Amino acid sequence: MAAAGAEERPGSRRDSGSGEDSLDTLLSRLPLTPMLSPRKRTMSQSKTEPPLLRTSKRTIYTAGRPPWYTETGTPFKEAFVIGLCGGSASGKTTVANKIIEALDVPWVVLLSMDCFYKVLNKEQQELAARNEYNFDHPDAFDFDLLISVLRKLKKGKSVKVPVYDFTTHSRRKEWKTIYGANVVVFEGILSFANKELLKLLDMKVFVDTDSDIRLVRRLQRDIMERGRDIVGVIKQYNKFVKPAFEQYIEPTVQVADIVVPRGGENFVALDLIVQHVHSQLEKREITVRAALASAHQGQPLPKSLSVLESTPQVRGMHTIIRNKDTTRDEFIFYSKRLMRLLIEHALSFLPLKPVTVETPQGTVYEGKRFHRQRITGVSILRAGETMEQALTAVCKDIRLGKILIQTNHDTGEPEDHDVHEEKIFLLSLLMAEMGVHSVAYAFPRVRIITTAVDKRVNEEFHIIPGIGNFGDRYFGTDAPSAWCESESTDY
Repeated sequence: MAAAGAEERPGSRRDSGSGEDSLDTLLSRLPLTPMLSPRKRTMSQSKTEPPLLRTSKRTIYTAGRPPWYTETGTPFKEAFVIGLCGGSASGKTTVANKIIEALDVPWVVLLSMDCFYKVLNKEQQELAARNEYNFDHPDAFDFDLLISVLRKLKKGKSVKVPVYDFTTHSRRKEWKTIYGANVVVFEGILSFANKELLKLLDMKVFVDTDSDIRLVRRLQRDIMERGRDIVGVIKQYNKFVKPAFEQYIEPTVQVADIVVPRGGENFVALDLIVQHVHSQLEKREITVRAALASAHQGQPLPKSLSVLESTPQVRGMHTIIRNKDTTRDEFIFYSKRLMRLLIEHALSFLPLKPVTVETPQGTVYEGKRFHRQRITGVSILRAGETMEQALTAVCKDIRLGKILIQTNHDTGEPEDHDVHEEKIFLLSLLMAEMGVHSVAYAFPRVRIITTAVDKRVNEEFHIIPGIGNFGDRYFGTDAPSAWCESESTDY
């Protein structure tokens, strides 16, 4: 079978013991022939793998989250990038997972260099099948794509990452989407081998494991998990893996900020890494809402904003829903009326093309028709769901989706694909000027449509004069905390 060189699937390999295990002990655990059971498809960043890491105390989201922006449309802070380097089967993935578990941050991206192997041509595929292709050489990796992806992740943007299939030595058609995060952990055998890549790493960690231990782990992985024979694995190790380590990997220990002997068993080194990352994150910390509250004061509203004309009818309905003494039934009735008007107004901005039709009288009418294929409505839970009925009433066969933006009740901060901005309409029953500016500067091509814009927010970031907590008034529930105001459509 084809040998995979330095290919290591994130999360698939288990360290066979601490660095203190003897070579004889580890070798005794190996079968001399491949497992006879049907081989499973083994791949990096598999689409079926859940984007999270569960520990005994919490769940950590390893697909990241969309970024939050400053008043000028740039992310508040770059992600802190930890680079992990080391030889094949040195325990990099184990170290990465232990760092993630100990960091205690909610949003982490774990990016493996294995995802960025180049696509092999027919001749290279044949070499790989004979254990003659060098997967450990820098030329085996697509560094341009890797650097581009990591640079975007560092800025907090969402990215598409290749999904690598180790059984065919090829990229799958489906690419995986991951998002920006507080911390990006990047691991690979040649993590320190490229100068441009090094510039993106805020902390460089070299995982140093004895060569005998690495060889045995590699044998165990390739034979038991990938169905390869021991002769082929050793042949490739001697011809490619060992020389590549000595030429390209081992010398890069000089650029490391910290060296971790014994990999994931070195708890002292792991503690030092975690402490440093925490200190750096504290220095970068900026409160989103506080910064946005003072932004753009006195500036004109953006051109991307469209406000429903304040006719006597619209003004009258606002009077009713803003009144604290309005009954829930009346609040729901007039809110729905406003929503219908809002959506009808939004539809006037859809791209239309001229069309000619024949009337029943046999005459010609010059009209307009929507020239895109379909419209999709996405409601922001939970108050955004209240607009769905009005949307489906005026848009036949529309597709509906939902998104949740959750608020941290301790900090008041938001916790959270790639649709072109100009194709997005943001509809809100009521907005504050601060919110309009924040969205417009972060996403200048998104059209913002609302029935009214209020000028101020108070210290709790509630709109003044506002409507109150729209969701609680509409659904007849009490707000569990002051921060639940963020669930309202009036932000």
